[in-house]
Amino acid sequence: MPAILVRHATLMDLKDVLSIYNQGIEDRIATLEVEPKDISYMESWYNGRSERYSVLVAVKGDAIVGWASLNKYSPRSAYDGVADLSIYIQRDHRGQGIGSILLAALEDAALQNGFYKIVLFTFPFNSLGQGLYRKQGYREVGIFIKQGIIDGNFVDVMAMEKILN
Repeated sequence: MPAILVRHATLMDLKDVLSIYNQGIEDRIATLEVEPKDISYMESWYNGRSERYSVLVAVKGDAIVGWASLNKYSPRSAYDGVADLSIYIQRDHRGQGIGSILLAALEDAALQNGFYKIVLFTFPFNSLGQGLYRKQGYREVGIFIKQGIIDGNFVDVMAMEKILN
């Protein structure tokens, strides 16, 4: 079984990143986004980021099987040390430890880029994601009730955080 290599994403990776992101949108388990995205959306997202907000990919053999990013939490300068995160794993590779590998690499990138805290937002029913975050030392901050609407139904969103060492 090939090892998982984590590296910084490039423009050439965006097709695979997009495919994995759209799986997360379709599966309704990882984002409040409801419409699939296209490559121009991903290129704009990628090109609009500063280098401080890393985008990483997990590669198994020749295939990208997951990706993660540090995202701006707030435009206010008081929050410059806080990043929001995103992690998406290719459907057929979920539950195999790839998320843990990506999260550890993302935390290293956060520290290297001057972040002291990472926050995230997940669905309370996403037990696989919560297990990953709790295992890595994230704590639940609280639940936003009826934070969004997906497919005509209200959804709650759980906030979690970790202070980096």
